[in-house]
Amino acid sequence: MASKSFIGNRSSLSISSDASESHKLPMPPTVTFARRTSLGQYVSYSRDDLESELGGSDFMNYTVHIPPTPDNQLMDPSISQKVEEQYVSNSLFTGGFNSVTRAHLMDKVTESEANHPQMAGAKGSSCAIPGCDANVMSDERGLDILPCECDFKICRDCYIDAVKTGGGICPGCKEPYKNTDLDETAVDNNSRPLPLPPPGTMSQMERRLSLMKSTKSALMRSQTGDFDHNRWLFETRGTYGYGNAIWPKDGNLRNGDDDDIVEPTELMSKPWRPLTRKLKIPAAILSPYRLLIFIRVVVLALFLEWRVTNPNKDAIWLWGMSVVCEIWFAFSWLLDQLPKLCPINRATDLNVLKEKFETPSPSNPTGKSDLPGIDVFVSTADPEKEPPLVTVNTILSILAADYPVEKLACYVSDDGGALLTFEAMAEAASFANIWVPFCLKREYDEFKVRINGLPDSIRRRSDAFHAREEIKAMKLQRQNRGDEPVESVKIPKATWMADGTHWPGTWLNSATEHSRGDHAGIIQVMLKPPSDEPLRGTADDGLIDLIDVDIRLPLLVYVSREKRPGYDHNKKAGAMNALVRASAIMSNGPFILNLDCDHYIYNSQAMREGMCFMMDRGGDRLCYVQFPQRFEGIDPSDRYANHNTVFFDVNMRALDGLMGPVYVGTGCLFRRIALYGFDPPRSKEHHTGCCSCCFGHGKKHSSMAHTPEENRALRMGDFDDEEMNFSLIPKRFGNSTFLIDSIPVAEFQGRPLADHPAVKNGRPPGALTIPRELLDASTVAEAISVISCWYEDKTEWGNRVGWIYGSVTEDVVTGYRMHNRGWKSVYCVTKRDAFRGTAPINLTDRLHQVLRWATGSVEIFFSRNNAFLASPRMKLLQRIAYLNVGIYPFTSIFLIVYCFLPALSLFSGQFIVQTLNVTFLAYLLIITVTLCMLAVLEIKWSGIELEEWWRNEQFWLIGGTSAHLAAVLQGLLKVIAGIEISFTLTSKSAGDDVDDEFADLYIVKWTSLMIPPITIMMVNLIAIAVGFSRTIYSVIPQWSRLLGGVFFSLWVLTHLYPFAKGLMGRRGRTPTIVFVWSGLIAITISLLWVAINPPAGTNQIGGSFQFP
Repeated sequence: MASKSFIGNRSSLSISSDASESHKLPMPPTVTFARRTSLGQYVSYSRDDLESELGGSDFMNYTVHIPPTPDNQLMDPSISQKVEEQYVSNSLFTGGFNSVTRAHLMDKVTESEANHPQMAGAKGSSCAIPGCDANVMSDERGLDILPCECDFKICRDCYIDAVKTGGGICPGCKEPYKNTDLDETAVDNNSRPLPLPPPGTMSQMERRLSLMKSTKSALMRSQTGDFDHNRWLFETRGTYGYGNAIWPKDGNLRNGDDDDIVEPTELMSKPWRPLTRKLKIPAAILSPYRLLIFIRVVVLALFLEWRVTNPNKDAIWLWGMSVVCEIWFAFSWLLDQLPKLCPINRATDLNVLKEKFETPSPSNPTGKSDLPGIDVFVSTADPEKEPPLVTVNTILSILAADYPVEKLACYVSDDGGALLTFEAMAEAASFANIWVPFCLKREYDEFKVRINGLPDSIRRRSDAFHAREEIKAMKLQRQNRGDEPVESVKIPKATWMADGTHWPGTWLNSATEHSRGDHAGIIQVMLKPPSDEPLRGTADDGLIDLIDVDIRLPLLVYVSREKRPGYDHNKKAGAMNALVRASAIMSNGPFILNLDCDHYIYNSQAMREGMCFMMDRGGDRLCYVQFPQRFEGIDPSDRYANHNTVFFDVNMRALDGLMGPVYVGTGCLFRRIALYGFDPPRSKEHHTGCCSCCFGHGKKHSSMAHTPEENRALRMGDFDDEEMNFSLIPKRFGNSTFLIDSIPVAEFQGRPLADHPAVKNGRPPGALTIPRELLDASTVAEAISVISCWYEDKTEWGNRVGWIYGSVTEDVVTGYRMHNRGWKSVYCVTKRDAFRGTAPINLTDRLHQVLRWATGSVEIFFSRNNAFLASPRMKLLQRIAYLNVGIYPFTSIFLIVYCFLPALSLFSGQFIVQTLNVTFLAYLLIITVTLCMLAVLEIKWSGIELEEWWRNEQFWLIGGTSAHLAAVLQGLLKVIAGIEISFTLTSKSAGDDVDDEFADLYIVKWTSLMIPPITIMMVNLIAIAVGFSRTIYSVIPQWSRLLGGVFFSLWVLTHLYPFAKGLMGRRGRTPTIVFVWSGLIAITISLLWVAINPPAGTNQIGGSFQFP
């Protein structure tokens, strides 16, 4: 174990948004010497203290990575970078507010043996220097890098010391090192298109910026004044080039006029092949569907007019309540139905994607993948409610996805800072060596046992180390006190990692700076970035033949952001924003795939299908590609509409015909630039006003018609006349210049391929075939700083940039903000489900889930994200869809009243109309029939089943009478009294009955949300009994009023049937609801029998009724 500290980290690349700090000189890189005590604490030493401690066995001396300068050339740059990356992947980085960023070198991250060369803590040879137990340098296969011909084994730090202080002499043979030998044994530089410039002249991010061709970049001037990045954007020689055979040697495609771009003849003559296509709904279905909507709107208007002009004077109160409810129901239905006027389907062509991006061509002679990078985010917060096995299954599916491994990176956000999640990730990284190539079931069963046994393993290990520390403390106390009585020593019970050191995150027994809301930021590279060239397996790799199998794995990073008391960490949205910043510094994929920990990749080509939309013509204006959510473990009858197919297959397909579907929190492929709050390209050309809807386009904005595209690539303004103020960029994104410099790189790499003149704002073919930058310690240290709890202070993160704060449904708000700026989204429905996850099948958990969604909608309604306040860039029907998102919970108020009206009618003997005349029945029949016909047509064009539509209708009433009403009350309390809304995670664990997959379905867990539906059922059942009794035993029976009340009561009870069934639970193998309904039917039959065959001595049905 060793400690490496970074003080003043990347100070030369960091700027402050405060004017008072702008005059401070950057701190030079310094070296902190420290030793680690037995309790895991670090004690700093001065140089004088070090000289007296040189003989101590606990002392280790490490230096920070100082960028090489012309007078400090340590070794070949490619070798030094790969060795530095190896050090980074074996180190646990921690830090945060007012603390030193440390790199804790770990010899192992889990009890299991690491057997993949990319994995942190991978087993290797030990350094031969006396007193050093570090591992030697290794290559991509994990083979030792021996810098000297004598094959003397030496670690990275000892090698640096030998070069710096030992004159470059090998400690083994005492001969000078030969760098040419290092090149042959470690790295083949022929894979790089062009050699790197000297390290002293360009930083890592500056080399990234050299990939962009933009002499008129959006970030026109350097933020620090020290380096003009604009001059390096494809103006340098000797840096990475396009590797493009058809690209002119002068570096541009201009004909002398700065504004006129000339396309190469190869591109102009190439036939255009789109990556995606729209599949329109057949007119035989869509035209009647639209006609029925129009007819039903007219009938509803006439019916409401008739209801208002024909009151029930005998029960004016009953009539008034019913009319108000019916008007609101008509308005709510209209909000839900209007956005469904333009449904569409889409299809992708993966063969064209492969041909354009991964087939040898004049611009890409080697056929290397030209696809942009994707950073996959997986979020988890509580290993108890979100079992680690669920999370690692998602991670394994990502590592095995069919996407170029060198372009893929996976970041796991552990918002609980739990060692259990950390070690489960380490186990997954180790197991991926076998799982990814072949997915062996036997090995997976063993892996599952190890994951499930981690909690006990960590607890036993921590108890053992704690007992050892207590014994040491007792011995030390006896030595210091001599014969004096020894008191018991109290040592905080820490949680220990596999390498015998304290876990810097949350401990099992919470302590100061080690609790769920108080711990340091943590980053661990579990799997270092893969090599650029395929790494084929060998016969010696294990029991499985891996010959000709690429054994590389994507980059895998564990991230736990810093949390401290007194800071608002903004729940999941804050965790996602921390991942956005950390990933921008470490890999900077121009696209981000967001997955919940329980949603794994079911279709390995899902990312490729999403990339078809992003890389197609006009794809640069897409902010995200939303995939439908599909679930496993749902009971066959889908009692509580967990599949939610009406929303995902009807509503979302319909929105795809407008500006795009809403963001639903998971299974979404984002464009990074859209998350940063920028406007879409050509936003003013496409600005047509809110009334354009889908009925045509207005004229293009003349002021931007002749503006060069490079100046329009990155714009940030809520209004069309607002120009981007570059001096405000640090205030928007924070004081990390590394993060700011990554923005134009991500924008450029996310552009579609400019392989045809019709493609606007494209990038040249072959631009992304170069290798990615290697990780170094300073890069990860910078990532630690941007996940600290203070970084977002006085910035626009959560307000305009990234995931938006202030709502428990941050997903909907984030998507709304993007659409509000003019971005579009698409809905990608794949033949094989893209992702699959879990959903709560227990009634209580399901109600709490719906409560959280509805509460977020109420928050949206009372915030500035209300669709009433949308910008003119949002189309009218899209605005109506978002308006419905904020309004639908309020329907619960009217729904509950309407559910009680049948009971009130039966109790009072009155009805909502004066009499059941032909007019009322005709209106009722037409409204019902048109609703059923619309449902049938929706089933036709969406592909759902009738049972799924009916389950959705049932749960609409169940949720409307329970969770939605509670959400409205919570929202009103927040607005009026300022009471904050809290929610708990939905449990992903199954029931205790291992023999029954759906055991959780029958577990009854009481919640106050059940009170309104239970009351409605009881009142309606009693009302039916009272109504029958009054009618049967009355002198003049009023059958019309009875039938009206009973019909609507049965309508309510039929919708609440799944709720009643879940409330009864199960006794044995026969549900209790069977016995309940049997009793009710028996009572009803008995009453009818008494009416038909009265007791002896009674001559008529009417008369007084007496209980026996």
